[in-house]
Amino acid sequence: MIRCLVVDDEPLALSILEDYISKVPFLQLVKATTNPIEALTMVQDGGIDLVFLDVQMPELTGIQFLKIANGKTKVILTTAYPQYALEGYELDVLDYLLKPIAFDRFYKSAQKAQGIIQPAAKPVSAPEPIAQDDFMSDFIFVKTEHKIQKVYLHDILFIEGLKDYISIFTPNERIITLQNMKKMEDALPEKHFIRVHKSYIVSINKIDSIERSRIFIGDKIIPVGDTYRDDFFKIVDGKNI
Repeated sequence: MIRCLVVDDEPLALSILEDYISKVPFLQLVKATTNPIEALTMVQDGGIDLVFLDVQMPELTGIQFLKIANGKTKVILTTAYPQYALEGYELDVLDYLLKPIAFDRFYKSAQKAQGIIQPAAKPVSAPEPIAQDDFMSDFIFVKTEHKIQKVYLHDILFIEGLKDYISIFTPNERIITLQNMKKMEDALPEKHFIRVHKSYIVSINKIDSIERSRIFIGDKIIPVGDTYRDDFFKIVDGKNI
C-alpha cells in the first residue's frame, strides 16, 4: 500500500480526493488536512509515501512545502492554476492535476506514482469503465461567482465556451464558471462527452438528432466544427443500426 496524505485549504477538495483514494486499491489514506504545517511535520517524521498537495494555501504554499520537504516524499500537485506546473516539475513532482479533477485522470496519476514508488509491485488493472448507474451518480464541482457548485454529469446537456468562461447547460439552469474548454474536456469522461466545436462539448446521451453538420439538443442547434467532424461521426457511425 502507498501511504497518502492530502493537503488542501478547501474542505470540499479534500472530500473529493478522499473519495478517489478510497476507490484505488493500492492507496491508503493516512490523513486529509487543511493545515500544511501539520502535513509538513508528518512528512518530516517519515511514513508518508505520497502527498496530494494543493499549490495555493494561505499559511504555506505548495511550492514552499516542496522546498522545505526536500524530497522526503513524492508529491502530486493539485490546483486550478496551470502556471505553477513548470515550477512544480523543476522541483521533481510526480504529476500535476488540474482542478476540477476527473477520477480517470486521478487514477492515471496514481498508477504513475505506483510505478515509481513500488516499481516491483504487481500492476493493478484499471477500474472497469463507468457503468450507467455509476455515471448517473458521478459529478464534478465548479466554481461560480459566489459558491462551488456540484453538477451531476447526467444532467449536463452541453457546454459552451465564451472567451474567458464557460456555460454549462442543464435542463433546469445555466451554470457559468471561469474555466477553459480544454480543462473541462479533460475532466469529463470521454465515453459520455465529446468536443464537437472549438466552443462546444456535448453529452452524447443528450443528442436528439443530427442533420448534416448540426446537432440538435432540445431547441439548441450546435454546429460541428471541421476539426472535430471526423471523430464525432466515427462515434455516430458506431451507434448506427
